[in-house]
Amino acid sequence: MSNITMGVLASMLAGLATGVGALPALVFKSVPDKVLNTMLGGAAGVMLAATSFSLIVPGIEYGDQQWPGYGVYIVVFGMLAGAVFLDRVDKWLPHEHFVMGPEGPSSALKRIWLFIIAITIHNFPEGLAVGVGFGTGDVGAGTSLAIGIGLQNMPEGLAVALPLLGLGYSRWRAIGIATLTGLVEPIGGLLGVVAVTVFHPVLPFALAFAAGAMLFVISDEIIPETHSKGKSRLATFGVMVGFVIMMALDNLLG
Repeated sequence: MSNITMGVLASMLAGLATGVGALPALVFKSVPDKVLNTMLGGAAGVMLAATSFSLIVPGIEYGDQQWPGYGVYIVVFGMLAGAVFLDRVDKWLPHEHFVMGPEGPSSALKRIWLFIIAITIHNFPEGLAVGVGFGTGDVGAGTSLAIGIGLQNMPEGLAVALPLLGLGYSRWRAIGIATLTGLVEPIGGLLGVVAVTVFHPVLPFALAFAAGAMLFVISDEIIPETHSKGKSRLATFGVMVGFVIMMALDNLLG
């Protein structure tokens, strides 16, 4: 199986994890804020570790292989480019967070579609990261990254489905919409794996770009959401546990 095929399939499975995470909505209409915030904190921890060990470190290594001594500069530039890209998308596309409210230009779209746009924006760099991970040719590293992204997608899927139930959506429709928000990831995965497979010199920059975009999402969206209702200590421990789990996965599989 080619790297491109593996990258697309892995990013698709990681994206479908949003639907798996939404399945508790079949039984529960809500979960305590402290539980959801702890789960989202864990997702942030997983993303932090993936950003550090699966994207930044190999980005520097691959950069030094191609341009000795310049790997760190390429990664710095790529990370800043990824963060600026997400910042501009946030500003240009209208979207809404259930806790933090609207962001971007005003829009006549219904609130739920603004929320779906928000989730879609933030899932794209995750798919890109998985695709780039497989584009390195290191199947173990790509697999650990895909597993990590899938793990952090699960609480996000639940965070999508539960508010939809509160807005009157049926249980299966809420789960279906949660699943669809993750299906942008195979698109990002395809772009990432094709770019670095066809244009190998772009690999260090692509790894850093995905890292910068993910780091922006963690700091700008996920952590503020988990701290917005006064349950910050549990969310902080969630970050720690998620980071440790992803660090272990990366070292055991990568």
